[in-house]
Amino acid sequence: MSDRPISPTRRLEEIPLDAALRPRTLAELEGQERIKNNLRILIEAAKGRGEPLDHILFYGPPGLGKTTLAHICTHEMGVGIKVTSGPAIERAGDLAAILTNLRRGDILFVDEVHRLGRTVEEILYPAMEDYALDIVIGKGPSARSIRLKLPRFTVIGATTRLALLTAPLRSRFGAVYRLDFYAQEAIEAIVRRAAGLLDVPLTEEGATLIAERARGTPRVALRFLKRVRDYAQVRADGRITGPAARAALELLEVDDLGLDDIDRRLLLAIIEKFDGGPVGLYTLAAALSEESDTIMDVVEPYLLQLGFLDRTARGRVATRRAYEHLGIQYPEKPEQPRLL
Repeated sequence: MSDRPISPTRRLEEIPLDAALRPRTLAELEGQERIKNNLRILIEAAKGRGEPLDHILFYGPPGLGKTTLAHICTHEMGVGIKVTSGPAIERAGDLAAILTNLRRGDILFVDEVHRLGRTVEEILYPAMEDYALDIVIGKGPSARSIRLKLPRFTVIGATTRLALLTAPLRSRFGAVYRLDFYAQEAIEAIVRRAAGLLDVPLTEEGATLIAERARGTPRVALRFLKRVRDYAQVRADGRITGPAARAALELLEVDDLGLDDIDRRLLLAIIEKFDGGPVGLYTLAAALSEESDTIMDVVEPYLLQLGFLDRTARGRVATRRAYEHLGIQYPEKPEQPRLL
C-alpha cells in the first residue's frame, strides 16, 4: 500500500509498465491545462510556506489521469504517498492504521473515495480537518475517547461519481478539479511520448489513427498503442505505421470513431430490440448482460459526447446520428421529453 516517488535514475524495465508510461511532473503532462495551472500555483504556494498541500479532489470519467495527477503532486512536493481505495478500507481500524503511519507532508491517495463506508468517513473527518484521530476505548458506560495528534498530511481523493460523495466529506477538500476529455492534439502527444518510452518506431499517421479512436482518454490511447505495437511486431516490420495501426484496430473491432463492440451492441440493442427507445437503464443492462454501473460510467459518457445517445425522462434513446453511423434508416417519431 506504500509507495515512494519513482526515481528518474531507475531504468524503464525496472518499473511496472503502466507506471513507467505515466508522466512524473506537470511539465511532462499533456492536456488538462486549466488543472495544471491551478496545481502549479497550489504546489508553489505550499512549498513557499513550507506546508503540506491542501486536500485535493479529482473527479471525472475513468482513464483521464486522476491517479497520475496524484503521483505528480507527490513528485512535485518531494514527499511520500500511500495508495488505497474506498472499497479496500472496510473498517475504521484499517484507516487508523494507515493514518498513524503517515509522516508530515505525506499524501494519502484514496481512489473511488465515494465508496468509503460511513464509519470510515467519520474517522476521516477530524483527520482531514484537525489532523487528529479519535479512538474509542471500551464499550458502554465505561467507554472513553482518546484523541491522537497526526502529522499534517494531504488527502487526494479520486472519484468517477461526484454525486455519491457525501456533502461533509466533499466540503473538506480545499481544491476540487474536474478532468475533461482530452483534445486530439494532446492524445497524439501522449501516444508519441509513450512510443518513445517503449522504443517503438511510430509514424505521424500511426499516432493520428490511434488518437482518433482513443475517445479522448489517455488510458484507452495507451491500451491501443500497446496492442498496435504487438500487431506491428507480429504482422508487420515492427513500425507503427498508418496501415499497421488501422489493421490492428480493425482486428480489435474499433471503428473510425473509437466505438468498440460493447458500444455498438448497446446502440443496436436500443434500435433493434426496443425500437430506438426509450428504454430504462436496468432493462438495457439486462439485455446486454452487463452491470448498470458499467453502462452508465464506462459506455454512455462517450456515446453522449458523440450525440449518439439521449437520456430522456422515460429512458435511453438512440439518436439520428447513431442510426446514420450504423447504416440504419432513421424512423421519424415524436420527440421525447428530455430529462433535466
